[in-house]
Amino acid sequence: MDDKNCDNKSGYLNKDFQLFHLKDKKNQDFEFHYHDFNKIIIFLSGKVTYLIEGKAYYLKPWDILLVNNHDVHKPLIDSSETYERIIIWANSGFIKNHNYENCDLSTCFKLANEKSFNLIRLEAKFQNHIQFIIKSLQTSFNSNDFGSKLLSNSLFVQLLIYLNRVHLGNMYLNDEDSLKYDKQIEKILKYINNNLCSDLSVDFFSKEFYISKYYLMHKFKKETGYTLHNYVMQKRLLMAKDLIRNGEPITKTYAQCGFNDYSCFLRSFKNTFHKSPNYFSPKTNVELLK
Repeated sequence: MDDKNCDNKSGYLNKDFQLFHLKDKKNQDFEFHYHDFNKIIIFLSGKVTYLIEGKAYYLKPWDILLVNNHDVHKPLIDSSETYERIIIWANSGFIKNHNYENCDLSTCFKLANEKSFNLIRLEAKFQNHIQFIIKSLQTSFNSNDFGSKLLSNSLFVQLLIYLNRVHLGNMYLNDEDSLKYDKQIEKILKYINNNLCSDLSVDFFSKEFYISKYYLMHKFKKETGYTLHNYVMQKRLLMAKDLIRNGEPITKTYAQCGFNDYSCFLRSFKNTFHKSPNYFSPKTNVELLK
């Protein structure tokens, strides 16, 4: 769900996936945040603008948003209308375990990231099938009948297959009226995420993009909710954590992620994740299991 969190990380997932059907009408003001898992949002009703990595999506009923793990996002909710949505948290490991041959179920998330476009809006003729899958998944997820967990898993995989087919076949509507963003900030965000080990200072971007330092800092904060420095720091630390989880030595990781000083990296890592880098190392986890 969209919970506030002091370190901008929200939610904890210890299952293959989790499903929430939420409906409320109240004043809610959320912080920008991110997750360690992928997130699917099915918007049902209300008046909501969803902000994801510097882009604003104006939602319509049965719009679907694909939010990658580590995407910075938050909803802007008009409390005068009832906000109803289905939210699915998906463990990336569970998705990966269901891949086979040339079938990568995370492709839709990767394409959303590459295109910097998180919205799937289907034509009416394509909506019935996905509505049926989602409603079947919801029924099975909340059931204790024989085989309900296995059925839920298979329906969730079916949903992912359909979302991938929609993405790969370009079957969704590209409605520019439902999207607002600053093209200059989009270019800067793409550069940051593709060059995390490079110089990403305000001075660099000011010269590279021919923009005043002070105007850049103001505009970046307005569009993303983060200062440029904090955004870069957050992305570098998230990258470092992923590398460490994949077995990369900590002594190499900090330099790969753009940190010049190990003690600075260590302090920032602990402040953000409240644990030392060693905690996320596969070697440490193996020792803990002995």
